[in-house]
Amino acid sequence: MESKRFTKNDSGFICENCGHEVKPLGYSSRNHCPKCLCSKHVDVLPGDRASECGGIMDPIRAETDPKKGFIIIHKCRKCGYVSKNRSAHEAKEQPDSLNKLIKLTAGDMR
Repeated sequence: MESKRFTKNDSGFICENCGHEVKPLGYSSRNHCPKCLCSKHVDVLPGDRASECGGIMDPIRAETDPKKGFIIIHKCRKCGYVSKNRSAHEAKEQPDSLNKLIKLTAGDMR
């Protein structure tokens, strides 16, 4: 049986990197902190929560896409897995830090 490529899982969480309370996005799955942009390695396919790793995923760079906006590239501290995630910089509640996204796009990882 073929598994779905995306499972909506839009629950809030506390960021394990900075402690920020992250609220649900409301229209898609929020998978990273809007304050520090870190994520957690919990998915195999987006939203499935099937990964056993559980490592913190650091934003290592960002790319721009004319249709999708900013795409954040994360790398897991624990296992090295790399994934791409769409930014929520235009969200009405808790938008992603535009300053951090611009710095990542410019190659500034601070």
